[in-house]
Amino acid sequence: MSGYWSRLHDPLALVAALVAPFLVALALVPFRTDLSATNEALIMVVVVVAVASLGTRAAGALAALSAAAWFDFFLTRPYQQFTIADGDEIQTAVLLLAVGLIVSQLAARTRRLQAVAVTDAAHLSSLQGTARLAEDGASPEAVVEYARRELVGLLELRGCRFEYGTLMGHLPRLEHDGSLWLRRGSRITEYTEWPEGETELRAVGGGHYYGRFLLDPYPGRPLPPEEARLVAVTLAAQAGVALDSAGLPRQV
Repeated sequence: MSGYWSRLHDPLALVAALVAPFLVALALVPFRTDLSATNEALIMVVVVVAVASLGTRAAGALAALSAAAWFDFFLTRPYQQFTIADGDEIQTAVLLLAVGLIVSQLAARTRRLQAVAVTDAAHLSSLQGTARLAEDGASPEAVVEYARRELVGLLELRGCRFEYGTLMGHLPRLEHDGSLWLRRGSRITEYTEWPEGETELRAVGGGHYYGRFLLDPYPGRPLPPEEARLVAVTLAAQAGVALDSAGLPRQV
């Protein structure tokens, strides 16, 4: 999940957590005399699970609270009041809230685990791509170009270019441990979000510097997850190894 949708996703999930249980409870009003309180509660639980599977833990919890409230308001006597007269319906409402909270958290956790699995698979695919190029005897330029394209998507950059040659200027640097630093003399600045301008990611092979990827991020955005940054560092290292294996001139 990235870009514009990523920034909107959490607020939309919270809105859905409030609105979806309300709309479903309202839709059940014509049938409330025909359905048992248990069946109505089960329908509301399904709504909570649907919201939680698409949103965050907070959205799931909010959906459970919303479902319990609108179940009380629309589907239990006295209607259109936040009051329950029947003892069995009180018990059903409490169970709806408890089950909704538990199931919503489980659904949110499952969704996150699926997202992690997909992300890990994408990272592995990026690394395997450079390995296949090396095995097929591709030129170091092809490996560098492949790594450059992968870095754009991996780090959600505006652009990226590779620069051969000696180091010029003082740019923030993405280090081998995934951290981002700017060193100017004795002053060291660590970043938790992308700075203005370009950021360098060096390509080193056999202990020798061959060039650097100049990353062009969207300034002010939080840095990608550590796993993505470590994969980016590995891609740059693979490019450096390819350049070193080709016997290209080493840079200072």
